[in-house]
Amino acid sequence: MIEKAFSVHGHFYQPPREDPISGEIPLEPGASPYRNWNERIHSQCYKPNAELGNFEHISFDLGPTLVEWMREYDRETLASIIEQDQRNFQHFGVGNAMAQSYSHTILPLSTREEKITQIRWGIVDFEDTFSHKPAGIWLPETAVDLETLEIAVDNGIEFTILAPWQADTTALDHSKPYKVNLGNNKYITVFFYDRPLSDDVSFHPDATANADVFTQTRLAPRFRQGKKQGSSPEIYVIASDGEAYGHHQAFRDKFLSRLVNGAIEKQPFIATFPGIWIKEYPAASEIRIRENTSWSCHHGVKRWKEQCDCTPHAEWKAPLRKALTKLAQAVDEQYLLATGKYLSDPWELRHDYIHVICGHITAEEYILEKISKPLTPELQRQIALLLRAQLERQRMFTSCGWFFDDFDRIEPRNNVAYAAQAAWLTYLASGVDLSGKVKADLRKVKSWRSGLSADVVFQHNLERARSAQG
Repeated sequence: MIEKAFSVHGHFYQPPREDPISGEIPLEPGASPYRNWNERIHSQCYKPNAELGNFEHISFDLGPTLVEWMREYDRETLASIIEQDQRNFQHFGVGNAMAQSYSHTILPLSTREEKITQIRWGIVDFEDTFSHKPAGIWLPETAVDLETLEIAVDNGIEFTILAPWQADTTALDHSKPYKVNLGNNKYITVFFYDRPLSDDVSFHPDATANADVFTQTRLAPRFRQGKKQGSSPEIYVIASDGEAYGHHQAFRDKFLSRLVNGAIEKQPFIATFPGIWIKEYPAASEIRIRENTSWSCHHGVKRWKEQCDCTPHAEWKAPLRKALTKLAQAVDEQYLLATGKYLSDPWELRHDYIHVICGHITAEEYILEKISKPLTPELQRQIALLLRAQLERQRMFTSCGWFFDDFDRIEPRNNVAYAAQAAWLTYLASGVDLSGKVKADLRKVKSWRSGLSADVVFQHNLERARSAQG
């Protein structure tokens, strides 16, 4: 049994770019010669990595919004990715694909009920795609708190991957997984990725120009630092955005292929993935995590709620977070008023709504199945609209809306478009107009480059929703 291994994890994800009314991705000139960034990145990354068989040899997560788009655009490539995970699942009893929480929201900034919805939606979507339960889950931006981990474990998750600075210790051993004690006899395994190797892959193109050189000069030495024969098993995790392999860095899909195949042939270590590693070498040591931390903001999770040094000129972030949080509370209030009359736990209705989203059941059938009391057609319609509003209300917290420095980008504008749709659907269901209050809050959100105001974006999308309703 080989006790030395490394694992490459690719976080493959694209934010929802679809217009909430038309369902189509608008033309994105910056992606030329392709129609939009999804198509360009697919051509440069997802398709070539699938054709090279790379997905079979790495750990990876495939975001639900990306899967949904790929089903329409290139079902053959998606089928190849799924098949590569299936080969591992059939051989080892565990796949190398990990789940991802559904809407790529920053979970430590979410309420407990939002976390449950996001994790359960992500797991069901994973099962719908890969036809087996996930052992691991990728937390968006690796943003973490104990409540998130507890909910993940409650839903059958065994492990996740975090950044090394998210461990609450100055003596972290990167070569092994740890157990995090969540209380009540609950534990989750955490792999802390190796920062030097991950930085090389993510940010230093010269380091990955040649997979054989990378293996000999950067990867192999990680197994020689004070490790003696007969010592504990070692695994080093390399984590990066999956788009690094061919999109962010040209030809790195071929680098990855060589790395996990020929370059390590004569080395005393293998390529593996976390799910199978913990079956053979369960985590033994306990560790505490640093709550409210992430892999792409060294100020905790400030990047997604206020200004920090990661993105200067981002005074607009705090009022956007505040405005959307207040809208979410108002949308929830109408949802609870309508469904609370018929259900002891209305949130359970939302948690399971993913089965409608995935097409397992129609909204009408779902509502009648969950609510045993007689409902008029009008009440069925009302609850169906409020559930659709809950979907949009989740989407408006997509993390990408706060990631960059300026409001006048497609990602934050889309978040506001989803907010307008949530408000409109709530109005159709309840007759309560939430737009006035949210527009007043959104006036404080302005682009520092163009001067575009979020209330203008909201009103534009609200008017489009009204026109589409006819």
